[in-house]
Amino acid sequence: MNEHGLIDSAVGKARAAAPMWAQASISTRTHLLRSLADALEAGKDVLVQLADDETHLGAPRLNGEVARTAFQLRGFAEQLELGKSQIRIVDEAVVGVPPVGRPQLTRVLRPLGPVAMFSASNFPFAFSVLGGDTASALAAGCPVVIKAHSGHPKLSQAVYDLALNVIENQGLPDGLLTLVDNASRGAGAYLVQHPDIAAVAFTGSYQGGTALWKLANERPRPIPFFGELGSINPLVALPHALEQNGEALANTLAASMTLGCGQFCTSPGVIVLLEGQASERFVGQLVEALAPIKTHAMLTAGILAGFEQASAHVGANATTLLAPGEADAGPAPRLYACDAATFVANPALREEMFGPGALVVKASDLEQVHQVLDAIGGTLTCTLWGVDQDTPANRALVHAAEAVSGRVLFAGVPTGVAVCAAQQHGGPWPSSTAPQTTSVGYAAMERFLRPVALQDAPVWAQG
Repeated sequence: MNEHGLIDSAVGKARAAAPMWAQASISTRTHLLRSLADALEAGKDVLVQLADDETHLGAPRLNGEVARTAFQLRGFAEQLELGKSQIRIVDEAVVGVPPVGRPQLTRVLRPLGPVAMFSASNFPFAFSVLGGDTASALAAGCPVVIKAHSGHPKLSQAVYDLALNVIENQGLPDGLLTLVDNASRGAGAYLVQHPDIAAVAFTGSYQGGTALWKLANERPRPIPFFGELGSINPLVALPHALEQNGEALANTLAASMTLGCGQFCTSPGVIVLLEGQASERFVGQLVEALAPIKTHAMLTAGILAGFEQASAHVGANATTLLAPGEADAGPAPRLYACDAATFVANPALREEMFGPGALVVKASDLEQVHQVLDAIGGTLTCTLWGVDQDTPANRALVHAAEAVSGRVLFAGVPTGVAVCAAQQHGGPWPSSTAPQTTSVGYAAMERFLRPVALQDAPVWAQG
């Protein structure tokens, strides 16, 4: 069977399972989610070794990712029990003519239908077969067609086999989860445009995500495309913070930049400083902290090539502060610098370096800091160090950060995205295609639920 035939088969199974799963009881859905978490944890020793062989991410990181994946599966089960997928808003009928008079209206949430989920390269558990997109879609009542990532195909198949065993043991249709493996880019496009796919969840590159987003909108009946496309995540460090604790902050930032070889969508890629002695001292401390760090191998040869290309583009338009040294298992960290006016004028400097590199942007005043943030346009996170006092300038800076990002940090670093109800992992374009939604946290389930208003409906139809 060719690729299109395999996709037709997978989507056909999902379509057949969709009505049953949309009407499944909360207890049926929660039992599946918790059982998937249990099975994942039970098989983690074998799975983690397989994942490390394919991704080089290391057992400590991968064990933590398994724990996070199981945690969010159980978390969505708890959200279901709290009624988050069954929220109803009721307006009783009012006798009279409009606008005061009205019929009885009940607003309910209904599952969209089969979801195409594109696995990410950099999180082989948490953003893959049983990751947050799958968990939130299943919780919402939607079957999932999984497009496995080419960076960890053996792991994807192993996790899928584990999940399918759980589904079959519970007497549920195997169309709840189907897997499309070893698929070409053309096959991915075919999946997005398949008439029985109701929504797409994507985590990956800007180029790949934009191409698929366009295809989703070019369909005869366009569908929602929830794409998380990467980000350069500016970090603004004001002199006050650097004077108080510059060396510790430099060490923290260096660790964040190189965590996972920099292969995080929340890795801080632009460091905005105000000109002055505190900032110059901090840059020196950051270079000193970065220089000895050894990174592990990157996930794929393609990601390594992309990082080196992006790094070269930035380096050709900026001053090199820390030249890339000799590679160890992975590429050496590197740091560049430019002034704010150059950054604003040159789009090449706003290219994401998906790896252990960053660009220092030096601003002469806060007005230029605002110009830098505005030039970035859209980002998953923006970190502000040193805005503790309630001043007009600090309020304006926070407002500027909120305007371009989905998550604003006032301490710490953006790597590490908590799974909870208040989380927002999605920002203005180009960081994501639907900035009003999140791909991390329990609000992620809302992406796959569609509101329907029932007018003068009998009680049995309002469930």
